Amino acid sequence: MNPLLHRLSPVLFTAVALCSGAQANNIQVSNATLTGNDGTAGICFVQFDLSWQNSWRGGGATNNDAAWVFAKFKTGAGVWHHVRLSNTGHVAPSGSQIDLGLLTPGSAFNATTNPVLGTFIRRNAEGTGTFTATGVQLRWTYGAQGLAFNDITELRVYAIEMVLVNGGAFAAGSGGTAPNEFTLTTITTANASTAPSGTGALGGQAGGHPTGSSPGGNAAYPNGFNAYYCMKYEISQQQYVEFLNTLTRGQQDTRTGTALGAAVTSVTNRFVMSNSATQQNRNGIRCDATVAANDPIVFYCDADGNGTGGEAPDGLWLACNFLSWPDVGAYLDWSGLRPMSELEYEKACRGGLPPVAQEFAWGTTTIALASYFLANDGRSQETIEFNYSLTGGNCNRGTPGNFINGPVRVGIFAANGSNTGRMTAGAGAPGIMELSGNVSEFVVDLFDLGVSYTGLHGDGILQADGGHTTAQWPNNVSGDGATIRGGGFAASSGPLRTSDRSSILSTGWGTRFSSAGGRGARTAP
Repeated sequence: MNPLLHRLSPVLFTAVALCSGAQANNIQVSNATLTGNDGTAGICFVQFDLSWQNSWRGGGATNNDAAWVFAKFKTGAGVWHHVRLSNTGHVAPSGSQIDLGLLTPGSAFNATTNPVLGTFIRRNAEGTGTFTATGVQLRWTYGAQGLAFNDITELRVYAIEMVLVNGGAFAAGSGGTAPNEFTLTTITTANASTAPSGTGALGGQAGGHPTGSSPGGNAAYPNGFNAYYCMKYEISQQQYVEFLNTLTRGQQDTRTGTALGAAVTSVTNRFVMSNSATQQNRNGIRCDATVAANDPIVFYCDADGNGTGGEAPDGLWLACNFLSWPDVGAYLDWSGLRPMSELEYEKACRGGLPPVAQEFAWGTTTIALASYFLANDGRSQETIEFNYSLTGGNCNRGTPGNFINGPVRVGIFAANGSNTGRMTAGAGAPGIMELSGNVSEFVVDLFDLGVSYTGLHGDGILQADGGHTTAQWPNNVSGDGATIRGGGFAASSGPLRTSDRSSILSTGWGTRFSSAGGRGARTAP
């Protein structure tokens, strides 16, 4: 089962300086340290405790959530680097299992060309509720990265909640009339160059890509048939802050809206994503008014605007908006994830269930009609105080009159005490939240990059200017090759539909928009 009665929702958590830890909204990494050092072999263990609420595993190994866990390290006062883990010797505490996240899943491990960039940690048996793994140990051959143990001065461990999207047949297109919708086709093979033919079990023509949309013979385009993990929630503002705080000054300048390059010491537009002196559309990411000329800047969430970051009402758990495709691409490369394709987005919404014409991510055509009013604004307990719908899918959108005018906290609709299941939670079939509404999400379009995108994962490394380094992804300046799906808080109901492709021919995704954000995916091990 997928537990859709969440009370809290997570953000990425950081354990800093080898041994410290604190609690994030839901998922927690604590007691992080390096242990078991063998200086001769150049090997140690990254040890930590991990827990999150509302975890599940059912139906054997085909229905579960997991945590994607990766780490960064610093030497001296230098830049942050990605920890490349060993392919054996990890220690999974009782009740858990560790699945390796190779740069190229399905290929042989190689410390240089195909390293382990992180791990999926999940239940090893069926169960639901809070999941805790105490004393996880990830084996790190630091010597293979040219390090001595004493070179390592700081470590940060990150965990992101993910949901497994099962492999198998699914419907692309709904049979409805959404703009540029795929002709209803059942995807029945992972070979994306296989032309549709015959009648699929879910309706429409069976094949490897939708009728009338050829990916130019690219058989490896991730068309949704193969299993993959998808982030359970959209990138949060705290997650983006943690990302920014591991970048160089030049990279930070590129990945924010305010000019923060070398020699800048006085910052007027301190709300750096919207490039504004005041908070816009609920984005509270900011920096201090006075910063060093060249050193990296420390960013923080400060939704209440009092100048002190990370407080309870500071919006750490709100979905991050004012993102461009290059911003999202950099975050995914940095974390070892990758973007979803258009077809994977539709699979994340409906899973393998039969399509419903004009459906939203929660599988019906009904949608909440009244405007929401919030309680506990900006807090981990932010909730819908009035007008939570029991008869239509709940989502944050622009009509019939959005009094929020910005993203809400991730998982807010599932967390409501009146939630009864997928529709009221506004969730995709596998248990993925806010696929319709809140912020529009960047995916790789079939129109442009179907000819080349093969689902390569990020390697944890960015360009000197903060752009992603992974080949085949949408352009890391212009955004060409990307499109948006799912609609945002300013959208009418149309763009929120699962199969709506109204933006497929649009360009300019290198620009930040107040209602744009994103989430990442990773091919299942």
